Amino acid sequence: MALDDVSFQIREGEVLGLIGPNGAGKSTLFECLAGVLPADRGAIRPRSAQLFFVPDGIAPWEDQPAGWALDFTIGFFRGRADLRAEVVAQLGLAGLLRQPIGTLSKGQRKRVLLAVGLLTPQPVLLIDEPFDGLDLRQAREVAAALRAHAARGRTLFLSIHQIADAARFCDRFVLLSSGRVRGEGTVAELAAKANRAGDDLEEVFLALT
Repeated sequence: MALDDVSFQIREGEVLGLIGPNGAGKSTLFECLAGVLPADRGAIRPRSAQLFFVPDGIAPWEDQPAGWALDFTIGFFRGRADLRAEVVAQLGLAGLLRQPIGTLSKGQRKRVLLAVGLLTPQPVLLIDEPFDGLDLRQAREVAAALRAHAARGRTLFLSIHQIADAARFCDRFVLLSSGRVRGEGTVAELAAKANRAGDDLEEVFLALT
């Protein structure tokens, strides 16, 4: 999916949700921001000091234990060693630290990757589908963990397929459709743009996309 003149604001300490239909260009946008894909225009400098990207559906270091991945992140990226125990507890990883990443279930692997992201030092964290593969209880625990880190001033930019999840969790939203931004703001701001009353993000999303 090609992106067309995509522009929006990211604010310090907020949880910003990127939502859009399948094929809207959400993953493409994140990969461009992270430098995985080239962009025709725009630049982030220094990118590596500002952004860390947690992709969806990957299993890095398959033969290494989950605990090794956390320690490698802290060492290689100069991450937050002081937060290791807290992040392990928040994401329920204590029983997984000695297991090779390649043997973990989809939801377990997701939580390990989220821990890797939370331990990095960059002020902006991009996460593609943070709740994919998680059951309801796990999703709530992950949401609480992410919110706690945002409350400390870290900015979280999340690509979320399920609009109901985004509505419960995010402060503001970027609506993407066919590679273009169709709206940006809080639910109330987007509802005003769509000339809709109420706070139903799904209805607003359908009206704007």
